[in-house]
Amino acid sequence: MAARKGLIIVYTGDGKGKTSAALGAAMRSLGHGFRVLIIQFFKGDWPITYGELELARQLHPKFEVLQLGRGFVKIMGDKKPFEEHVEAAKAALTLTRERMFSGEYDLIILDEVNYALGYMDFKLIELADVLELLRTKPPEMHIILTGRNAPPEVVEMADLVTEMREVKHPMKRGIPAQKGIDY
Repeated sequence: MAARKGLIIVYTGDGKGKTSAALGAAMRSLGHGFRVLIIQFFKGDWPITYGELELARQLHPKFEVLQLGRGFVKIMGDKKPFEEHVEAAKAALTLTRERMFSGEYDLIILDEVNYALGYMDFKLIELADVLELLRTKPPEMHIILTGRNAPPEVVEMADLVTEMREVKHPMKRGIPAQKGIDY
């Protein structure tokens, strides 16, 4: 069997399914005995029970989900000071760096990190810091980055990039996010 080559994978685009695709990769990895960490840059600090978090509790220590965000920035009723979001995103990036070199994980998923790099007139973390993280990752480690508008530099560095394109979405017909499908 060939030696494992850690991939950089990007799921981006305006369509639904970026986090879902990353979770599918996590399930496949877990099936092979890999240890998986998901760091969520926006989820957290909401009164919603996320299915991936509940599953992680059942599969721990092989599967860990850390919701380090403070919720979406400047949308969905967000009233937190912008600096609180910046501090949370920077802390998530610092923790990613620490966990990446801990030797404890085979796959790390940076959920919604592309939003943190700049989306909708805000920027929480620096692109140079994320690129450095990707450049210095252990050679056998897989990393998945999700979120709309992946920067061209991240796309260039990636081994695999998939762009989700919205064709039809239930929210446009007034159907809210569905438990077990959207969260």
